[in-house]
Amino acid sequence: MPSPDPLGERLVDLARALRRHGVTVGTSEVADAASAATALGLDDRERLGTGLAATMMRRSADRAVFDQLFDIHFPPAVGHRTGDAADLAPTDTAGARERAAAIREELVEALARGDQQELDRLAARAVSELGRLANESSTGGWSANQAIERLAPQTAIAAALQRARDAGDVTGGSGEGSGGSGEGSGGATGSGGGGAGSAWRPEQLSDRYDRDEIRRRVGAFRRKVETESARRNAEVRGRDRISRYGVRDPLERKDFLLTGKTEAAELHAVIAPLSRKLAAKLAARQRRQSRGTIDIRRTLRAAMSTGGVPVRPAYKRRTRSRADIVLLCDMSGSVAGFSRFTMLLLQSLAGVFRRVRFIGFVNTCDDITDLVREAQVGEDISERVAREAQMTRWHGSSDYGAAFEDAVEHHLDAIGPRSTVLILGDARTNGTDPRIDRLRILVSQARYAAWLNPEAERMWDTGDSVASRYGEVVDMHEVRNIEQLRQFVSRLPVG
Repeated sequence: MPSPDPLGERLVDLARALRRHGVTVGTSEVADAASAATALGLDDRERLGTGLAATMMRRSADRAVFDQLFDIHFPPAVGHRTGDAADLAPTDTAGARERAAAIREELVEALARGDQQELDRLAARAVSELGRLANESSTGGWSANQAIERLAPQTAIAAALQRARDAGDVTGGSGEGSGGSGEGSGGATGSGGGGAGSAWRPEQLSDRYDRDEIRRRVGAFRRKVETESARRNAEVRGRDRISRYGVRDPLERKDFLLTGKTEAAELHAVIAPLSRKLAAKLAARQRRQSRGTIDIRRTLRAAMSTGGVPVRPAYKRRTRSRADIVLLCDMSGSVAGFSRFTMLLLQSLAGVFRRVRFIGFVNTCDDITDLVREAQVGEDISERVAREAQMTRWHGSSDYGAAFEDAVEHHLDAIGPRSTVLILGDARTNGTDPRIDRLRILVSQARYAAWLNPEAERMWDTGDSVASRYGEVVDMHEVRNIEQLRQFVSRLPVG
């Protein structure tokens, strides 16, 4: 029998975990990774991780997933660290607060010096003493989020900055903010401003660089805490389980239905360029479809310069008109996460289209165009729309049939022969009449129509979903995340 290859088995497991999270990794990438690991050696873990990422990754967007899985399959250590004890973790709130203050004080000093070994030790100590789960089963467990929340390392920035300046490790003299004296926040000792009794001076450009450097060190420390927590959990619960359920997917592949308010800014940064690309595609489609018939005489005359080949046809009539867009958006609570994405998409489209109408509905329709246009870019207006728009009648459950009936009766004038209609919703009618005939009227009024469904296609037609029946009238696309939205925009025909 051939001798086992632990490194090869570990690389195969890593590749399998990457594929499970949607990262394309083939056998050739695994072979290249094995060659890279042999050439780089196992002495320098950071260098090994960089080499494996270079051989296994095809897109930079997958690096965040790779780093998390690399920490699980190639941990920095095994077992308990020297000095750990089973009774270190406090069991009461007061004890946890006291322990966090003690660790934070040491963290301030380590951040000021940029001592990586000390930061590694403190990250392990934070997980051991502050991250142990109170309701752990026989297998045990640790939470990086709990450790970071209790420690609050961001509150040590000001004090660490001042200590670094006192030691001459960084330049400048003003503290976190515009200068002046003050105490460190969040329980961290040391002065967070210019220091007690220090002379005030205007903030200099170098002060901002100093703060950014300390913030970078804090961000790296948070990453160390997450790595240590993943390492410990993988040992007690198994690498396979942690790699399945303990890894955050990148925002591009996270379902809109699962996104929260904290991810709104990241979503907006990605949606904005996609909106501009969508606008360009629709404008090109409008120009092509607005052309008149070919002028044979002018076309043949122009072809004389190309040897009789009509490279550029001439048209008798070309009407110049701007494309307009109408969005029908399901704003019910069952698609709350998708509604948050919808609001961001509406705001982005409002900035690139002059003629645009936004119609929200739950079981009746209301024009929310003015609410969207009045809001600041990136502002979460979901609550305002729910409060000020009249999108429900008699009950608060979604009813697509009633909404389409209301749209035909009161908003049909918004859809013209140049309009592009996009419908955003999960096509779940709560058992009511889907009124497909009303949808057919809406679609027939438009030049082009498409339906973006946030549910996986395998869930269509299950329960109260009538996605396939609506799909017979309008092209329905599965758009659950940013990656699928990008695919929809790129595949949108322009002719």
